[in-house]
Amino acid sequence: ATMTKLKLLRGADFDKLWLQSMIGHHQGAIEMANTEVAAGQSPDMIALAKNIITAQEAEIDQMKQMLGG
Repeated sequence: ATMTKLKLLRGADFDKLWLQSMIGHHQGAIEMANTEVAAGQSPDMIALAKNIITAQEAEIDQMKQMLGG
């Protein structure tokens, strides 16, 4: 549904919905990565998950700033 809306929008409205959608996407990735940290066994995968959490949290902060908050 969001992709359909994005295809119809342009300019500032597109940018706003895109950022909001990406924040949600990143939050989902962080949630998934946290499950790897909590339940995973592979040190390499746990390290990757921790890197994903750090990077995506920083990107969420940046996107929130771009949204004005």
